[in-house]
Amino acid sequence: MFCPKCKSEYREGFYKCADCGVDLVADPPPQEDLQYVDMVEIFSTYNHADISFIKSVLDGEGIHYFFQGAGTAMLIGAGAYARLLVKADEAGRAREILRDLGFL
Repeated sequence: MFCPKCKSEYREGFYKCADCGVDLVADPPPQEDLQYVDMVEIFSTYNHADISFIKSVLDGEGIHYFFQGAGTAMLIGAGAYARLLVKADEAGRAREILRDLGFL
């Protein structure tokens, strides 16, 4: 099983990506040419509701992002914060959106 968004691979029996929350697919996503993308941290939280809400807003805005450490094991088990990373060239727009929503 594979996540069509982050490309993570899962064992049989899993149906949702732990990081992205999207349904898994049986076939691996097509290979893409890999390239370096400069990402910057613009926000951090341990609140699952904030993470889900921010993901939905950024998806709707077409902003490329990654929540590092957003899995339940990291947030609850390790007590760590999830770090919101966005493409450097989209950071200004993402900060503006988070500021408008009251997160910054």
